[in-house]
Amino acid sequence: MNKDIKLEDLGLKDFKDTWDYQETLFKAILDTKIKNRREDAGFATDNHFLFVEHPHVYTLGKSGDLSNLLLSEPQLTEKGATFYKINRGGDITYHGPGQIVGYPILDLDNFFTDIHKYLRLLEEIIILTLAEYGITTERSPGETGVWLDVGTPFARKICAMGVRASRWVTMHGFALNVNADLGYFDNIIPCGIRGKAVTSLNNELKLKYVDEEEVKAKILKHFGNLFEANFI
Repeated sequence: MNKDIKLEDLGLKDFKDTWDYQETLFKAILDTKIKNRREDAGFATDNHFLFVEHPHVYTLGKSGDLSNLLLSEPQLTEKGATFYKINRGGDITYHGPGQIVGYPILDLDNFFTDIHKYLRLLEEIIILTLAEYGITTERSPGETGVWLDVGTPFARKICAMGVRASRWVTMHGFALNVNADLGYFDNIIPCGIRGKAVTSLNNELKLKYVDEEEVKAKILKHFGNLFEANFI
């Protein structure tokens, strides 16, 4: 059982290039699992964690509704944004500068084989991270992600999540709005959920800018604790 996680910060990187890289890492873990049996001596699989920031892009999950994208192709071009239909769960979301995106590519056989628990732990990592800034967040029943003021007319999402898993290997992950331009969310029905707003950490703290490297460090601390993992 390997609980070491190889950490990479890709900086600002095109969504499609990052997706392709995720697929390469994902496939390598799957291939290892297919070619070996877990009871074999010395058999181990890798785990990866990617931090990345994307140029403006909208992505639609495999069960998502294209009508939740409110822009035509020319309008996307005008806004300097791209669009991809991808192989994660969930509906439509936005990625862009000022947003911390985390892609854990893990073999859950190294940790626990429970996708529901995996998603709840990802949420808990963000909840604990934001608590360090004095921001109280929570889960919204039936809606994956992390929210503020659930159950009120002021409910708003600060972190979206969507994953793919095969043979207990994960990819895709979470997107936490730290200093993101929230205006780009006006061009979609985020996650297909009507009537609820989106927010960011700097907006909630009423600051012009929040140190993203500091936020990443807090995310890694809570991830390591909850998954009992070591980043290398």
